[in-house]
Amino acid sequence: MNAERASDTWQQGDAYERYVGRWSRRVAPAFLRWLDAAPGLRWLDVGCGTGALTEAILDGCAPASVVGVEPSDGFLTTARERLGERAVLLTGSAEVIPQDDASADVVVSGLVLNFVPDARAAVADLLRVTAPGGTIAAYVWDYAGRMELMRYFWDAAAELDPDAPDEGARFPLCDPLALEDLFAGPRFAAVGVSSLDVPTPFASFDDYWEPFLGGQGPGPAYAMSLDGDARAQLRERLRARLPIRGDGSIPLIARAWAVRASVAGVSR
Repeated sequence: MNAERASDTWQQGDAYERYVGRWSRRVAPAFLRWLDAAPGLRWLDVGCGTGALTEAILDGCAPASVVGVEPSDGFLTTARERLGERAVLLTGSAEVIPQDDASADVVVSGLVLNFVPDARAAVADLLRVTAPGGTIAAYVWDYAGRMELMRYFWDAAAELDPDAPDEGARFPLCDPLALEDLFAGPRFAAVGVSSLDVPTPFASFDDYWEPFLGGQGPGPAYAMSLDGDARAQLRERLRARLPIRGDGSIPLIARAWAVRASVAGVSR
């Protein structure tokens, strides 16, 4: 199968929402319940994307303030449309966060760290902006395991194209031991990791397949890099592999791995 190698695409907020953003909005509240932060804190959401985690913080955590940072203008546009003036949304990256030292009590990052070129540099900057005694936490999809909507896709793709850029192989950080190692160091205390599972039911095969045609994210970017015949082969291979029920629905699970750590020092 000949396909031009696809690069990750993160610009169109609406297409991302149809693909995985709708499921990101399910895992964000589960992450916050696990985090169990006190009310009245200053929050910073690094890599806020289209605003799923930021919105869940605003709705469920009674924050004193929320700042979101995101490099994609398209994603920021979608986030601003959803959130209005409820949060401060800024352009910036995880490695160079546009915030002062020790300016947040809880610093979070959802579904981002595996896409950052230098994850350790990002964690160092997360640490810089977190107040002593504060909390840093993040989560990433379990690409190699139970992020099933993607796992079925890449397993089918690999059967047709051994060079398909499987996210399970590309992102070794998305593993509990790797996340613990990333947050190891003298400035961190009480490091904990947990799995977060949410249902991702699809009403039909088209409900599952059509978001891959939006080109946003590694899987859709790969699908749209294929010629029409190759894409049709992939579609039919997926149709044969997926656990489609008699009524046409497809019950899948999305698992994320979450990590949290306290920052050494005395809280404000």
